[in-house]
Amino acid sequence: MRMRPTLSWSSAEDPAPGTTDPEPVADALSAGGVLVLSGAGISTESGIPDYRGEGGSLSRHTPMTYQEFTSSVQARRRYWARSHLGWRTFGRALPNAGHRAVAAFERQGLLSGVITQNVDGLHQAAGSEHVVELHGSLARVVCLSCGTFSPRRELARRLQEANTGFEPMPAEINPDGDADLTDEQVGDFRVVPCALCGGILKPDVVFFGEAVPPQRVEDCRQLVRAATSLLVLGSSLTVMSGLRFVRQAAQDRTPVLIINRDPTRGDRHALTRVALPLGPALTTIAARLGVPVDWDEPS
Repeated sequence: MRMRPTLSWSSAEDPAPGTTDPEPVADALSAGGVLVLSGAGISTESGIPDYRGEGGSLSRHTPMTYQEFTSSVQARRRYWARSHLGWRTFGRALPNAGHRAVAAFERQGLLSGVITQNVDGLHQAAGSEHVVELHGSLARVVCLSCGTFSPRRELARRLQEANTGFEPMPAEINPDGDADLTDEQVGDFRVVPCALCGGILKPDVVFFGEAVPPQRVEDCRQLVRAATSLLVLGSSLTVMSGLRFVRQAAQDRTPVLIINRDPTRGDRHALTRVALPLGPALTTIAARLGVPVDWDEPS
């Protein structure tokens, strides 16, 4: 089953007001066994924009779909030209206070794991070890013909060599690593094939319209079953790939708590939604619990 792109949602009910009291989240974490589900909102403080929040990229940018990427040579040229520039921003991004607090909670044994909808690798960069990348990672590339995986940095080098002097100024960088370029700026950008078989290369991420691998979904479902509570961080829960785990937790009577400044599609399943910026909220919670947050880069 393939997902259709879900770019927005509207609640049939008036959204419940959020609270500014993080105490319920602190109480859940102190009990341990918390499963984190994170979205793009946790990375905005690292300079990576959100999709749907205030100023989100979907107001000006429609992400590439799997069907478009696989069926059109021009679409792939446009994608890789834009992504080649966007990757530089992702490569420079550093974990923020939110990522570091999550890693600190894990070190203290308060978490059972992290499911992230993000493709930026910042949870791992902050020191989190038990992370399921629901939508994959921009740091890897896969060949659609032979299935070989390779590092994105190697592809970046090859694209740079094939497109000497390609230095357009993008208008914006989007959460999927895509830079906003006009068709004129894309020009005749050269896309390189798989170095082994000459096949089509694709970032190892789940595009809109593409299905999350079934085994990955089942692994996440098992994590939800084992959790004492589910903590959603910075996700609007607009797409079913994340919302289904919130619904599963609610059906299992597992408490769901959300930290997100704006209303989410999962609010009606949650005990509380803390409407605060993630970095300050999680840092405050860590201080209340006496959990030290490591501000040094992981070795």
